[in-house]
Amino acid sequence: MNDNIMTAQHGINIVVECEDGKIYIGRFDESNGFEIVMHDADVFDPASGGDAEHWKKETATYGVDVKHKDLRFPASGIKGWVALGDVEKLA
Repeated sequence: MNDNIMTAQHGINIVVECEDGKIYIGRFDESNGFEIVMHDADVFDPASGGDAEHWKKETATYGVDVKHKDLRFPASGIKGWVALGDVEKLA
């Protein structure tokens, strides 16, 4: 997992994991160091009680279940990111 979001390639689908347990998956647009902008995105909230690993694998297998056409979230608190294509798919 990459720890610097500023190295993410514009236009690819990425998985961004945050320290609070939230996970964002979508098409990376940009970061100004304070805020991340993604498009065609979905968010995993740990409060939902779901399985984060299964959700990531399911998304990697079937594609992003777009719930946010445009999404902005704080860059602070990011643990790391990885290209969605590098996430293991469901068997």
